[in-house]
Amino acid sequence: MLYWKRNLWILWIGAFFTSASYSMVIPFLPLFLLQIGVNQHTEMWSGILFSAAFFAGAIASPYWGMLSDRYGRKPMIIRAGIALFVIYTLTAFVTNPYELLILRILQGLLSGYIPGAIALIGTNTPNDRVGYALAMISTATASGGVVGPLLGGGIAELAGNRFAFASAGILVFLSTLLVIFWVKEKNFTPSKSKGSVFMDIKEAAANRTFMIVMVLTVITSCSLMTIEPVLPLYIVKLGGATKNASFIAGIVFSLPGIASVIFGPFWGKFADKVGFRKVLMIGLLGGGIGTFAQMIFGHIWGFSIVRFMFGIFFCAVFPAINGLVVRSTREDFRGRAFGLNQTANQIGGMIGPMIGGFIGGIFPIQTVFLVTGILLIAAMSMAYLTKEKQIKKMSTI
Repeated sequence: MLYWKRNLWILWIGAFFTSASYSMVIPFLPLFLLQIGVNQHTEMWSGILFSAAFFAGAIASPYWGMLSDRYGRKPMIIRAGIALFVIYTLTAFVTNPYELLILRILQGLLSGYIPGAIALIGTNTPNDRVGYALAMISTATASGGVVGPLLGGGIAELAGNRFAFASAGILVFLSTLLVIFWVKEKNFTPSKSKGSVFMDIKEAAANRTFMIVMVLTVITSCSLMTIEPVLPLYIVKLGGATKNASFIAGIVFSLPGIASVIFGPFWGKFADKVGFRKVLMIGLLGGGIGTFAQMIFGHIWGFSIVRFMFGIFFCAVFPAINGLVVRSTREDFRGRAFGLNQTANQIGGMIGPMIGGFIGGIFPIQTVFLVTGILLIAAMSMAYLTKEKQIKKMSTI
């Protein structure tokens, strides 16, 4: 087997385990707060815990990207995996929200397994297979996101949340061992420039195409997270006051992830043929229309079908954005490029829930879908400004 194919499958498994470990822990943090005695201002603490990791990640990502260009992407993946293993394991032993907040900040500062995997795949895969490879990593992440909450919820039900957190640590440790022993990074030329985050931002700012890609990342990530605070409540409301309402909400919530698992590889192969920009525009347009359509249905079954259709198109978006990062930057700047793009992703993830929560608290929930759809259509308009010829030119400089 060619080494890039082996890398792809090992990192697919690693990304799946890492994504699953994340979703085994994060959705249950609000419930865990109650278990450790946080009975007042629980919602405030929950919001702080979520935002803290995004904020810390936005600060740290460019620094890790700079080091990955200097020392390699594989060492950065291993570093992040070990850090997550320690953090998840320690989470099982916290006794108050302040300890939990410290660990969440450390998680934001030290994580980066999946961005590192994307960067390694982007620089160690033949150009005509990059789209397929990036889509496969995205599929692994989506699959882990579907399985993780089910696994974490099951373990928590049987043995408690603390054991679920420790199990998440074991999963990410296994992901790290896979990288240590079986991933090979052959196509790597160390950056000779000592560099600094300020200089990296300055160089990125001079690359118009890459700046457009980062703005697209902010808008897309923001739009995705805008709907997160209100979507579970809306799904339960549509499902009616039945004893299985929470279970139905979990299924409907996971439908876009299931669609991504099924259709992600198709979009990757299609991007290798027609280009990442065209696939990105299709994904954003379909995602925007699908979001608008979710406002129409007042019944859970119609809403579920539309959510799945939304997932079919939206799963094309982030792999296409990652592909544009590869195409629009030099190879010796690519680690820093993915670091900066991860910062853009974290900023969008931090802003989105605040916008969604604010709008959902004042206006009807359907208004959040309207705003989210507008954001996605706006992102598609920006993607149109990113010229394919300029992208190809930048990748050869």
